[in-house]
Amino acid sequence: MPFPTRPAAALLALALLAGCQKKEAGSAPPTPTPPILPVPTGQVAVWLTTPDKGALLYNQPTGLNFDAAANANATIALDTTQTYQSMEGFGYTLTGGSAYVLSQMAATDRTAVLKELFSTAGNGIGISYLRVNIGASDLSGSVYTYNDSGTPDPTLAGFSLAPDMAYFIPVLKEIVAINPSLKILGSPWTAPSWMKTNNSPIGGSLQPQYYGAYAQYFVKYIQAMRAQGITIDAVTLQNEPLNPYNNPSLYMTGAEQATFIKSYVGPAFQAAGITTKIQVYDHNPDAAGLAFVNTVLSDAAASPYIDGSAFHLYGGSMNALTQVHNDYPTKHVYFTEQWTQGPGNFGGDLTWHANNLVVAAPRNWSRNVLEWNLASDPTYGPRTPGGCPDCLGALTIAGNAVTRNSAYYTIGHASKFVPAGSVRVATNLPADLPNVAYKTPAGKRVLLVVNSSSSLKSFNIQYKGKLASTSLYGGSVATYVW
Repeated sequence: MPFPTRPAAALLALALLAGCQKKEAGSAPPTPTPPILPVPTGQVAVWLTTPDKGALLYNQPTGLNFDAAANANATIALDTTQTYQSMEGFGYTLTGGSAYVLSQMAATDRTAVLKELFSTAGNGIGISYLRVNIGASDLSGSVYTYNDSGTPDPTLAGFSLAPDMAYFIPVLKEIVAINPSLKILGSPWTAPSWMKTNNSPIGGSLQPQYYGAYAQYFVKYIQAMRAQGITIDAVTLQNEPLNPYNNPSLYMTGAEQATFIKSYVGPAFQAAGITTKIQVYDHNPDAAGLAFVNTVLSDAAASPYIDGSAFHLYGGSMNALTQVHNDYPTKHVYFTEQWTQGPGNFGGDLTWHANNLVVAAPRNWSRNVLEWNLASDPTYGPRTPGGCPDCLGALTIAGNAVTRNSAYYTIGHASKFVPAGSVRVATNLPADLPNVAYKTPAGKRVLLVVNSSSSLKSFNIQYKGKLASTSLYGGSVATYVW
């Protein structure tokens, strides 16, 4: 929810009183990208975003030191000896609409934006995980699949990536060239209409007689993308399977998905030598969602083919992901989508998403955090007829002009500092200071903290028995690295 903000000068005064410095809004560059600065003084580097935009993923020139005396402030204690899941990455969904607006930029401007997004060098935020639509999503310029023959084609003779060759695949190739280790998750919004009970891209279910053909559709997709130099690390079998109202969409029950996996997709992947992971569900962690996941994961014949389950947060509770982890500890948990409603409230959106997604998802065992979606134009398009009319991208792109919205910073506060292979470590949760911490493959410690209150909070960071003291104004997000 939105919190009141103060002018940047007042924020600066508060921060100085608390022993830390921040950047004044008046000195911000016209394009609010994180500046490249010398290594800050102090043992702990501090990167800050405030709800009034006075600091935007700003590397404060004065860091922290573990030399504070004992005091009465709340303390976040970090224990790297207690470890949890390994992280696979942070990022967004590259929709057809995202790729289109990026493709319309001048080549040099697009390259600069993509490097900023997918590289960790310089100002890059190091996105390490990307979801893509298999066929059209509702944020594509038109509705399509890779086999729109109009009549049944069970041998898939007409299968083709042609609808994505104009701009989607070229943009994705540029991204992969910048970050070859990027993990990519593919999700379909619908099967070809001729496979469905209603012969429509909206709603309907997959006809059992085409289960085999649709399994081969996934095989052909993964193989065709590989031929383009794009590795699909994982797939979900249906975006929001309990939502038949989107355009496009398809309704699929848990029992249907279990059958599809154990009798068709799993064996088809195995026969083709495909190691792409299968994530089930891809929707809300509410009662219906938990029943769906339980139906699929408890199926003894389907389970061997399944890597884990994927969730959104348009209903239910993020705590339910821990329940799924506890019930099926050998299966991974993923967080694959959350929108920001345009035009947005930067401060409120920043705090809510940082708290409820970037902190809460990993604390509930998710191995990734993905926001919806990467980029859109100023009218929240392109989109299909009936597609989301006010989904605000992490970037708004108008020609070559780029506006960085709240999701850019919420993800950036993690993706820039927590590479794939980082391991979540234990921290406590003082009141109003939701946080999550990691140990990176390079041996760095990373702590991300949100002040979820509306007032200044002074607190300590404790590591190996020593204290560093700092503070955050209400609604702010900070990443501490040492």
